[in-house]
Amino acid sequence: MNEYKFEDIKVGLECEFTGEITKEKMNAFLNITGDINSLHNDKEFALSKGYEDRVVYGMLTSSFLSTLAGVYLPGKYSLIHSVEILFKKPVYLKDSPLTIKGKVIDKNEIFKEFTIKYEILNNKNEKVTRGTMKVGVLDE
Repeated sequence: MNEYKFEDIKVGLECEFTGEITKEKMNAFLNITGDINSLHNDKEFALSKGYEDRVVYGMLTSSFLSTLAGVYLPGKYSLIHSVEILFKKPVYLKDSPLTIKGKVIDKNEIFKEFTIKYEILNNKNEKVTRGTMKVGVLDE
C-alpha cells in the first residue's frame, strides 16, 4: 500500500494494477447488494437480449476504483470525494483480468484534493469503463 501525502502527489503521477472478476465475486456482489437483475444472473436471458453471456455488474467492475484510491493513489491516507463512471462496454467473466489505470490530472491546494482520470480495460485491452475521481488526502 502506498502512503503518499498530499505534497507527494504531482500532476502526471500514474499507477496501474490488475483485478480479477470471478463467479465467486459475482455471487458475493449479489449477496451483498441483492441485485437479482436477470442480465447479471441468467445466461439465457442475457443471450436473448443480444449479450455474449451474463454481464458482470458494472459496480463490481467499478469497485476496483476503491483499490485505485485506497491502495495506490494516494493509498493509506485516501478519502474519495466523488467518482464519475462511464460504462463503455459490457464486461463478461472471460474478460478478466481487468487492468485499472489511473493518472493524476489536477491538484487543488485549497480543498486538499486531486483529480484522477482512470480507465478500466479488459484482457483484450479494450476500454470498458472510464471516468474521473476526486480524492482527498487525510492528515497523516
